[in-house]
Amino acid sequence: MTKVAAIDCGTNTIKLLIATVTPDGLTEDVREARMVRLGQGVDRTGVFAGEALERAFGAIDEYAALIREHDVQKVRFVATSATRDAANAATFTDGVRARLGVTPEVVTGAEEAALSFGGAVRNLRGTPPPPLLVIDIGGGSTELILGEGPTPTSSDSMDIGSVRLHERHLRSDPPTGAEIEACVRDIDDHLDGCPVDPAAAGSVVVVGGTAVQLTMGLLELAAYDRTVTDHAEFSPDEVYGLVERLLAMTVEERLALPWMHPGRADVIAAGGLILDRILRRSSAGSLLVSESDILDGIAWSVRD
Repeated sequence: MTKVAAIDCGTNTIKLLIATVTPDGLTEDVREARMVRLGQGVDRTGVFAGEALERAFGAIDEYAALIREHDVQKVRFVATSATRDAANAATFTDGVRARLGVTPEVVTGAEEAALSFGGAVRNLRGTPPPPLLVIDIGGGSTELILGEGPTPTSSDSMDIGSVRLHERHLRSDPPTGAEIEACVRDIDDHLDGCPVDPAAAGSVVVVGGTAVQLTMGLLELAAYDRTVTDHAEFSPDEVYGLVERLLAMTVEERLALPWMHPGRADVIAAGGLILDRILRRSSAGSLLVSESDILDGIAWSVRD
């Protein structure tokens, strides 16, 4: 029995999981998320903005207090897309070390994919038809991971994410047809070069904050309920319809939706468009949503 803290620092969100891990399973004590937009402008400038670092350090200070409160034995801090790209990543790394006493691991895209796959697969109920494709849509990158067991057989990390594509292409409010076409071309170009073919999947599972936000929209939830969103299942046509509606809305109109988190309102259409384009290449008849993701994979990796 080990009390662990797993921290996933992405482009848009910093997430924390404190859990007790045994050989038989994982018991969750705390699961938190803070949308700090650490990757603000990184695609354009190549560096972390000062205000983005301040937001991130504020969230990490809160997490440090929770970790002390729960007598955590082991901490693993994983930083992903934005930290891989930022020239001043050392400023962030030093700030994390000062607050938590651990050095953040800037993992490769392949490592990120393996952690996401492990977290998703251990959570599945039943045995979906193999091979299983796990999609992890982040703010800066998107991982496609294919496998038939507890570990992936192939994976790829693409530099397309909800924040990155929103900043790169969808600048109007609402986005113009030309902007949407440019965004679609960018996604399709990355998918054309991706060694993981969605058409090879027998089942498709999507994880991450973008996926959960879209799930809330598809279910028309007025409030977040993990017990409802976890293992929700949809047809591709349902996803396409929601993404089309989001692309036609202004940010203000999205904010008025009862299920929309204000930290995702501007970038959710770009994230949805990534999922849309992947699903159009898949022959799977449905999409399964898993609330267990890279955080759970990180927690298991500490125990393992």
